[in-house]
Amino acid sequence: MKLQLISFDLDGTLVDTAAEIAEAVNRALVSCGHAPRAPDDIKRLIGAGAHELMRRLFEGAPPPDIEALLASFDHHYAALAGSIARPYPGCAAALTQLRDAGLQLACVTNKERAHAARVLSATALDGYFTQLIGGDTLPWKKPDARVLRHLARQTGVAVERCAHLGDSATDVAAARNAGFAAWAVPYGYNAGVPIEHALPERLFATLADVAQHVLCAR
Repeated sequence: MKLQLISFDLDGTLVDTAAEIAEAVNRALVSCGHAPRAPDDIKRLIGAGAHELMRRLFEGAPPPDIEALLASFDHHYAALAGSIARPYPGCAAALTQLRDAGLQLACVTNKERAHAARVLSATALDGYFTQLIGGDTLPWKKPDARVLRHLARQTGVAVERCAHLGDSATDVAAARNAGFAAWAVPYGYNAGVPIEHALPERLFATLADVAQHVLCAR
């Protein structure tokens, strides 16, 4: 069946944002009197949105000042979002090929929508996507099936004609739960676990390989 829509995760799939997220987290921690964390420790927690990341830093027992920490993170990341982030090699070219071939493209991330919009704008990727769904756009987050099913309804595309590409087990599960084709890339932030363990339907080494596969199929 002909593919009509591809949704993309953001962090670790389209854009390398680990350094700026870690910097904003540590600025927030220090400003609230907590010790900074190693960037690699923060990187392993990326995927459920920044607010959930901040909570996970404290191993499920958020401190009394968690709301102040979250507000501080939002303040610091608003200034940093997109400043250190870099699209992965071939990202813009692949998105251009897919868009020009007539596919609908969407970005579906668990990152808070305002932060995601800043990253997309700063990296000049915002013009490729007709839909942006953040972790606070809906009452649910990936891997809940309702997130991608909402996207399919909004775009008028049957789930059988949709694929979702991500870097984590959360993305693979989100796609599978919603009836999308579950695609993955191996270079992102899957908590240090090889994404192959999540059994995606297809694993692409690069974004260029995604575009090539889709265009050859058409």
